[in-house]
Amino acid sequence: MFFDQAKILVKAGDGGNGVVAFRREKFVPRGGPSGGNGGRGGHVYLVVDPGLNTLHAFQNQTHYRAERGQHGSGADKTGAMGADLRIPVPPGTLAFDAETGELVADLTQPGQEALVAQGGRGGRGNAAFKSARNKAPRLAEKGEAGQERWLRLELRLVADVGIIGVPNAGKSTLLSVVSAAKPKIADYPFTTVTPNLGVAEVDHRQIVLVDIPGLMEGAHEGVGLGLDFLRHIERTRMLIHLLGGDSPDPLGDFEAVNQELELFNPALLEKPQIVVLNKMDLPQAQAIWPQVEAAIRAHGLPVMNISAVTQQNIMPLLYEVQAQLDALPPPLLPEAVEELPEITPADDEKAFQIYPLADDTWLVEGVAIERAAQMTNWDYYEAAMRFQRILRAMGITDALREAGVKDGDTVRIGDVELV
Repeated sequence: MFFDQAKILVKAGDGGNGVVAFRREKFVPRGGPSGGNGGRGGHVYLVVDPGLNTLHAFQNQTHYRAERGQHGSGADKTGAMGADLRIPVPPGTLAFDAETGELVADLTQPGQEALVAQGGRGGRGNAAFKSARNKAPRLAEKGEAGQERWLRLELRLVADVGIIGVPNAGKSTLLSVVSAAKPKIADYPFTTVTPNLGVAEVDHRQIVLVDIPGLMEGAHEGVGLGLDFLRHIERTRMLIHLLGGDSPDPLGDFEAVNQELELFNPALLEKPQIVVLNKMDLPQAQAIWPQVEAAIRAHGLPVMNISAVTQQNIMPLLYEVQAQLDALPPPLLPEAVEELPEITPADDEKAFQIYPLADDTWLVEGVAIERAAQMTNWDYYEAAMRFQRILRAMGITDALREAGVKDGDTVRIGDVELV
């Protein structure tokens, strides 16, 4: 079974905790704070592996977690960073944020990688809080939580040539003849229900072809899994439009498939096409060939005839495909494409919102304050006092009073509740 969609959870490593420690050495009284910082949590990357061509691996495993950073220790020792996690994906993988729909990564080139979840920074040890007013601080931070989110992966096969046509036109037979691919072949429509990749060799040069399952009327609306198939055409450089010589109306099939391409994405019609009448070993195909040739040439498209079964005109077709590929501009690598910078106002992490909840409970939301609450080590009195100073400095204390918070009410910030 061919898997071209998946949904996975990626969780970057949490940062290690900072520690409270003091230098204790003979003849060194009041050695001062020496608590080290925690190490950064591991990042999560998607990496292109050219040896893969489906998303099958994600059907068995959907949760991926990087290592957390190690905790700091005495003598100003910083904890080790967590190991990064690299998840292999096939070329042509697009990663979307499952919640927002935002495109996170477009991975097409072997070895290309994209950061999809950032590891949390390590918490600071008490040595970082030493100051002229507090020379022996007894507080340390917890490590920041690593980024966690669901990703929707979508595979769009990367190939030089897409073989398209109506069901039972002979696309799989053609692919099996020009390459070592072994797709399922039978004399009935919809034998092929998943795309197949094959590699043909012409004059010691390789051409990657993808056999797109048969398209039918309404494919752009999802009829016959049309949407699942049409998106694989978007990554091809050119198309072989195969017509069945035994069809009652090959020209009607030609118009119908092109109409579905246009309705799905008008840019698909701009791809170069070679129209090929297959099954020339049949008398019916030989009889209709002059009419098909004249009609296709009237469209300004190159047209050829072949018999995939007897391998008639197969090599001339491959030579023509190679010539057209040579005439096309080379595909641009994603990193080589110069995009205009998108100038948007930076999010204010210090911004916050206050919401009243039931039972004298209030909710404070904000990136910076929630991070501060999560990283505060509430086991230390000085850490709790520092958090109160952060509330006052950010204006949250005054805002809570203005909102009507009274003594004894509960204020919830992230996973922390203050009374």
